[in-house]
Amino acid sequence: MSLGAKSYDALVVGGGHNGLVAAAYLAKAGKKVAVLERRHVLGGAAVTEEIIPGYKFSRASYLLSLLRPQIIKDLELKKHGLKVYHRNPSSYTPIHGSQRSLTLGRDEIQNCKQIAQFSRKDAEAFLLYEGWMDRMVQSIEPLLDSAPVNLHKLTSGSLQARMSALKPLLSLTKTGFNLGKDIPAFLELCLAPASKILESWFESEPLKSTLATDAIIGEMFSPKSQGSGYVLLHHVMGEYDGRRNTWCYVEGGMGSVSMAIAKAAQLHGAELYTEKPVQQIIVKNNVVEGVLLQDGTVVRAKTVLSNATPKVTFLDLLSDTTLPDDFKEQLKAVDYNSPVTKINVALRGLPNFTSSPNTPGDPTPGPHHQCTIHLNCEDTEGIHKSYLECLQGKVSSRPLIEMCMPSSLDPTLAPEGCHVLSLFTQYTPYQPASGPWNDENKERYCQKVFDCIEEYAPGFKELVVGKEVLTPPDLERIFGLTGGSIFHGSMSLDQLYMFRPIPLNPGYATPIKGLYLCGSGTHPGGGVMGSPGRLAATAVLEDKNCG
Repeated sequence: MSLGAKSYDALVVGGGHNGLVAAAYLAKAGKKVAVLERRHVLGGAAVTEEIIPGYKFSRASYLLSLLRPQIIKDLELKKHGLKVYHRNPSSYTPIHGSQRSLTLGRDEIQNCKQIAQFSRKDAEAFLLYEGWMDRMVQSIEPLLDSAPVNLHKLTSGSLQARMSALKPLLSLTKTGFNLGKDIPAFLELCLAPASKILESWFESEPLKSTLATDAIIGEMFSPKSQGSGYVLLHHVMGEYDGRRNTWCYVEGGMGSVSMAIAKAAQLHGAELYTEKPVQQIIVKNNVVEGVLLQDGTVVRAKTVLSNATPKVTFLDLLSDTTLPDDFKEQLKAVDYNSPVTKINVALRGLPNFTSSPNTPGDPTPGPHHQCTIHLNCEDTEGIHKSYLECLQGKVSSRPLIEMCMPSSLDPTLAPEGCHVLSLFTQYTPYQPASGPWNDENKERYCQKVFDCIEEYAPGFKELVVGKEVLTPPDLERIFGLTGGSIFHGSMSLDQLYMFRPIPLNPGYATPIKGLYLCGSGTHPGGGVMGSPGRLAATAVLEDKNCG
């Protein structure tokens, strides 16, 4: 039977990890579900692709930490092939022009020794800081697994809507009790610049700047930006196998996460389709009726969940007359500004860092090779300067580089003795003042990044077999990330929780009956977390709109 001849309880537009999670939960609940993915491969930004022969890349997202434990358990993802490599140590910051470096991991004694190179006071404070951050994370965990409070429904909805809107208040109340006397400190952490928080704990670089990278990664933020403290918190919320604040490599690349979720969805009967781009979400009398594919096929469904960004969902896939003007105005105000350019590199050997030289004749990766390697991140002022350059439309003169080499632990990604390298770089404007991101400008930027790496690891350029440069417009074009935003919209305070995606419509249900959002543009936001997909599926089932 052709796709157009079928009718479904629910259609999911976009086969990213959140869309797959939503499909899996709905199918598990007995609903007839289909996922419609635009590209040739499922996973959205969590994909593995062999873009250079013999080398398999986590082409966009590249580390796993935030995926909620409940989802791993409910969907039995380990049974479906999810396997990770824990990294220890996990963070390595070589000092430019020096043989010194800062390496951090799970060993408290080694962390103390490493930090003491720069400050004994900071070495003593670091364990207390980690305990404080962990306390904050544990306190707010209820919010990560529940829908946000909808003030609009609480204050102006029907009696039934007001009653249903009370439920999220329980999680908010529980979080308040969990925080207790830490509430003032939590509010400061969320509202303040990360630099202020870190300076209250530490005195030394590169410790402050290394920690500050978690506050800016993927965001058009400086460590001195208001609200960057929350992003710092967001990136230490993860856990895996009971280990908190651990970022793992996934065997086979990040596509293995998506494939495990896809297998779970298929096990429960979900149908997954690739190369099925949706042209329009069909709405009649403010009720969803299905979707129109670009090839002209109409697929009917009582419910549609969109894994696309709020901008794509509401402003591209719906008729211009479908939504009220005030709703559209808030949608247009959502910030998708991204400073990220991702560079995927195939190497014929190991980078050799001046601060941690390779053993001659030994191709075995060292402990630092498995880390997130922070380059051009030795001091907070340098990061801030790069940010200011980007605000002026300039590409940073010394880009921040977050380097990861998953093949240091995972032998399935590259030929023996060779490696795949992920370079997550910023700050690069979506539209540089010097002109658009044509091939010449992309190559110029890539060589700037390689030149920087060469300063830390001489001979790096000679190892390069091939590369791919993904600027913000490329991330938008290939993965549907509006503005190149890896979070489906900034994680700034005005776009979190009850303001995500917009104040008029926080959460997953929309003003159109049967239409829901299930992507990272909803609470609790970006990263390979899965919560938006699970919470959207829960909303559908509770609303009884699906079958």
